[in-house]
Amino acid sequence: MVSASAPHLTTIGFDADDTLWQNEQFFRMTERRFIAMLAEHGEASHVSANLIEAAKRNLGLYGFGIKSFTLSMIETAIEVTEGRVPASTIAEILAAGRDMLSHPIEPLPHARETVEKLAGAYRLVLITKGDLMDQERKLAQSGLGELFDAVEIVSEKSAATYARIFSRHGDGPQKSMMVGNSLKSDVVPAIDAGGWGIYVPHELTWAAEHAEAPVAAPRFRQIADLSELPALLENIATTG
Repeated sequence: MVSASAPHLTTIGFDADDTLWQNEQFFRMTERRFIAMLAEHGEASHVSANLIEAAKRNLGLYGFGIKSFTLSMIETAIEVTEGRVPASTIAEILAAGRDMLSHPIEPLPHARETVEKLAGAYRLVLITKGDLMDQERKLAQSGLGELFDAVEIVSEKSAATYARIFSRHGDGPQKSMMVGNSLKSDVVPAIDAGGWGIYVPHELTWAAEHAEAPVAAPRFRQIADLSELPALLENIATTG
């Protein structure tokens, strides 16, 4: 446990996928597998571009997660083959989606030790978006669930989302911090809500999650990995 919490910070939110454990690498592996399935129907770059566009287009319908991605692969296969995709390929796509749902959880370096250090000194809230069953599965397998005071699985992360969650589980966004690998979903909206946004880059980030870093925002910080978070909190407690 850290020696003391930052005096004006009481609550810390953590993103899950690619912040606490690996996630995007499984999507990239499956995308390569999917491209190989359709090799005779189009160049890899063409199939990949179509898949990305389908996935973005379908976010409003199916949300985030593996099930949505699987449906987007099927839609892309139909588009790329002009409706001639064999049933056997559809079966392969469905099998690839099931495989993604069975991948073991790989916690990222420093995830457990950092969360353990902060538990008790702050209210910790896991804030993640995606399919409810899949996110619950990953949290259970991670072994981190008991360290959090609350878990919120949401369909979208916006300033209103953070304002609501940090008011429900903390003392409002002004006394809260969000830590994550996505500038678009974790950092910018948390700052817009009035909180702190801490960016922890991951080597793989989906194109739809890219955004400009709010470097001019007083409550924006970037750290190399989660091991730097306790020291950052001590610095904030001292300097604000």
